[in-house]
Amino acid sequence: MKKLLLAAAAVSMLTACAQKPKEQVNNDPIVYMTSDISPEGLVRIYEALGREATGRVAVKISTGEAGGHHFLQPALIEPLVTKVNGTIVECNTAYPGKRNTFEAHWQTIKDHGFLDIAKVDLMDEEGDMRIPVQDSTWIHYDIVGKHLANYDFMINLAHFKGHAMGGFGGVLKNQSIGVASAAGKAYIHSAGITDDVNECWNYTKNQDGFLESMAAAAQAVHDYFGHGERILYINVANNLSVDCDCDSHPAAPEMNDLGILASFDPVALDQACVDLVFNYPSQEGDDAAALIERINSRHGIHILEHAEKIGLGSRKYQLVNIDK
Repeated sequence: MKKLLLAAAAVSMLTACAQKPKEQVNNDPIVYMTSDISPEGLVRIYEALGREATGRVAVKISTGEAGGHHFLQPALIEPLVTKVNGTIVECNTAYPGKRNTFEAHWQTIKDHGFLDIAKVDLMDEEGDMRIPVQDSTWIHYDIVGKHLANYDFMINLAHFKGHAMGGFGGVLKNQSIGVASAAGKAYIHSAGITDDVNECWNYTKNQDGFLESMAAAAQAVHDYFGHGERILYINVANNLSVDCDCDSHPAAPEMNDLGILASFDPVALDQACVDLVFNYPSQEGDDAAALIERINSRHGIHILEHAEKIGLGSRKYQLVNIDK
C-alpha cells in the first residue's frame, strides 16, 4: 500500500508539472503530452509543437516485424502523414526475419497496410552513405540509408516500448538504429567493431558501448537536419510491451497506455516517457514492473545519460499537458 501511495504521489507531481502553461518558464525544453491516442490526438500534438514540416518530409516509423502487432497502426498515423505530405521511411534490419531483404521488407510493409496510406521509401535500397558524428568514442561515422539525402525534414515518429537489447526504444533508438542501413545497424550494435551483419552479433558484450553508439548515431541524424532545426520528435506510448516492434512474437503489455508525447529535444522526450513508466501507479492487472525491470536489466537509462553528456539534449524538461 505504501509503495502504491508513493507511486501515485510521484505521478501526481508529474501531472502537476504537465499542467503548466505552454509558455516556457525556464531553459528546460518543453515536452508536450496528450492522453488522446488517436489520429486527432497525434495531429494536435504535432500542431502544439508549432514547427511546420516543410519540403520533402520523411516520417520515420518502424514498419514492424511480420507476426508482431504492436507497431503504430496505419489508421493512427495516416492523417498526420497526409497533412505533411510525408513519405514513410525505413531501412532493412541486420537480423534474420521478414525485413532483412528488400523483397521481404516490401511484403511486410504491404501486409501491415502502410502502402495503403502513403508513399514508402526503404532508404538503403540503393545503398548507404556515411554522415559525421560528433562523438567518436566508439563509432567514427554513422552509416545511414542513402535516400536520407532526398529529404529536407524529418518527423521522428516512434513507438515507445521496451526493447530486448536496449531496455527501451523511443525516438533515440528510432533515429539511430532505425535510420541506419543494415550495415549501419551492425556497426552500432558492435560499438564500431564491424559493419558486417553476419559478424556483428559476435560483438554484443559491450552494452554501454552499444548504448553510447546509439546516442552518437542519433546525434548525427539530428545534426544532419540542421542541428535539430528541421526535425521534430514524437513518442506514442501505447502497447507498452517489454519487447520491441522488431520482435515477431512480442510479450503482451502488462500496463495500460500512457499517451502521446512530443518535443524538439529527443533526450527530454525519451526521459519524460521513462519517468512516466518509473513513476507509474501500478496495481494488479496494470503493472509497470516488467517494463521497469527490462529497462534496468539492460542499463537502458545510460543512453539518456550519454546523449545528454555529448550535447544532444537535456534530461530536464517541462511537461505540458495539451489536454488542459
